[in-house]
Amino acid sequence: MNWKKISLLLLVLIVADQALKIWIKTHMALDEAIIICPDWFQLRFIENNGAAFGMQIAKTGAVDWGKIALSLFRVGLCGFMFWFINRLIRMKAPTGAIVGLVLVLAGAIGNILDSAFYGMIFSASTPTTVAHLGGSYAPFMMGKVVDMFYFPLFHWGSCPEWLDFLVDSRGYFFGAIFNLADAYISVAAVYLLLFQFRFFDKNF
Repeated sequence: MNWKKISLLLLVLIVADQALKIWIKTHMALDEAIIICPDWFQLRFIENNGAAFGMQIAKTGAVDWGKIALSLFRVGLCGFMFWFINRLIRMKAPTGAIVGLVLVLAGAIGNILDSAFYGMIFSASTPTTVAHLGGSYAPFMMGKVVDMFYFPLFHWGSCPEWLDFLVDSRGYFFGAIFNLADAYISVAAVYLLLFQFRFFDKNF
């Protein structure tokens, strides 16, 4: 697999992620939901400060150091991924191994774009207003990440306190809300562990 094919795949993945996020951001109010399959799958619009699966980063003080650290980590990860993919190409690694890493790279870039630019090009989303292009609600690298996929598997209601982390505020098991970029990374991680472990174990 060469860089021409990798670049095309990377472009398709990033465009798909950004197109969906921009549509959600400009057509839905914050926490608005579109029910795709009742009690199973919703498009529910939330934003977070950059962590995966809708998790929030606590802000301490005037400067959001947690968000800055996460953004720098993602940028560093992207740089490493470009280098590592290039190394795998030279090693003539299996196409599957390279594709898996391209998915991780696309996911990291997708969420970086939200953090880096959304605050500068969109107005703020609220529960009563839909954002529009041309506004500004945060400086460079301080924008929020758009999430939308919500799969409330079943309503747990009350559960033992030690299992609270599995239940969202609405009482649903697996309440994580995530985006395509998060899905790319998760699918790639599972795929690489299951199907490419031997290659990486043998060569690294």
